Amino acid sequence: MIQHLASWPILLPMLAGIILLLPPCGKSIPIRRVASVVMALLNTFVSALLLWQVFQSGIIVYAIGGWQAPFGIVLVADLVSVLLVLLTSFLGLAVTVYSCMGDDEKGGFFHPLVHFLVLGVNGAFLTGDLFNLFVFFEVLLIASYSLLMHDGDKHKTRSAIQYVSLNLIGSSVFLIALGILYGVLGTLNIADMAQKVSQLQGDDVYLAKIGGLLLLVVFALKGALLPLHLWLPNTYASAMPVVAALFAIMTKVGVYAMLRVYTVIFGDEAGQLAHMAQPWLWGLAVATIIVGSIGVVAAQDLRKLTANLVIVSVGTLVALVALQNINATAALLYYLVHSTLVCAALFLVADLIAHQRGKVADRFAPGRGVAQPYLLGTCFIIAALAVVGMPPLSGFIGKVWILKTTLDSEKALLFWPVYLLASFALLVALSRAGTTLFWERKHQDCEPTEGVKAHPLQITAIIALLVCSPLLVIFGGAVSEYMIAAATQLHDITGGINTVLGGGL
Repeated sequence: MIQHLASWPILLPMLAGIILLLPPCGKSIPIRRVASVVMALLNTFVSALLLWQVFQSGIIVYAIGGWQAPFGIVLVADLVSVLLVLLTSFLGLAVTVYSCMGDDEKGGFFHPLVHFLVLGVNGAFLTGDLFNLFVFFEVLLIASYSLLMHDGDKHKTRSAIQYVSLNLIGSSVFLIALGILYGVLGTLNIADMAQKVSQLQGDDVYLAKIGGLLLLVVFALKGALLPLHLWLPNTYASAMPVVAALFAIMTKVGVYAMLRVYTVIFGDEAGQLAHMAQPWLWGLAVATIIVGSIGVVAAQDLRKLTANLVIVSVGTLVALVALQNINATAALLYYLVHSTLVCAALFLVADLIAHQRGKVADRFAPGRGVAQPYLLGTCFIIAALAVVGMPPLSGFIGKVWILKTTLDSEKALLFWPVYLLASFALLVALSRAGTTLFWERKHQDCEPTEGVKAHPLQITAIIALLVCSPLLVIFGGAVSEYMIAAATQLHDITGGINTVLGGGL
């Protein structure tokens, strides 16, 4: 069964979603919860096993139905994709455990939808062709539409309509871009496109450039890159925090697509189209960091602040995509893992704070004290220090790596001031948030309410996410070696083409 391992992170969530819709899981909440957690745990284990297998044996190319690339559908499990698959599966497990304390009862089909979303995200990371990237985008988006309406009210409905409308437009543009590229190249297999794009001449070059830039528009929308980021703050802030925590990985799918397409297809070996998106990516990334930082400072509640932190992280990641070198990609992978886990944890911490502060919720206003100030305060401080980039947590390592990588770039004079000022803005905003949430109290509401303490499973899910930050430092040597190996493999375009087109399982 090892030869089929690359397909398991897609098949297991699909199987889990189907099982959870059928009796007895579909009718019994306790059975549904146990089955959901068990399947999420199994998927995380399989994802870890796949990562180990790829690390030991190299890229796994799985040809579905035995039809080889470029004519058949293939899954490509390389060091980059399996890392992100493991990240997604682990985040899905944490969210599933957290939701079992009541959030899953606030709407129908929560657990199946979570697994279907994980299916879509994992598929997007593993697919070897652009059309199936579109298909998996649609799978994860359909699941996200329903999850966004979980425990819905009029505010969620308004945000959901905006979110759905923009993504439907994005999907239409995606199909147009794919049609143009297929008409020019005769293929949508990523490896085959990378092989053929350098051979284009005449008008075909301009058509391929149009298709490639339309893809940039789509990925910018999916990843919330300026100016297509306006949907994200309200959408993430209005969603249930447990859903927003899961959504922390969704913007990274857009960033991953940029990394894959503009490194492999339109990278060093693309001839006249080499690095065609780099000028756009760099300018938009810096602008996104600036706008996201302003949003963080202006936020009036912890959920909106965290949503804007996601925007800042997207800008940082896209800036690294624009650099188009191995060190930048390695730093990108490290920072992507760090930022996804920490932002997800902050959404969950915001949920517990909101429940324990009563009507004030997580707004930055004096109110009732939280029932567990030391526990939640510690979780908040760890997450805040990691986000800002203070030692000894992973944010510090990631920030130093990013600054060191950009130092040799001609863009350093622009990026360094922007990035450091943004970090200072984050420090100020999070310091204000912590002071208000945990210290400032109204006199009549000074005593916390009894009976609203967090369940141990909720705390366990948050700790599981936060503990990854110090672990990324403790095992920093091994982790850094893996990131560099993954980046090197991604930038070895000729080797990747030969592996994928040379045959699959």
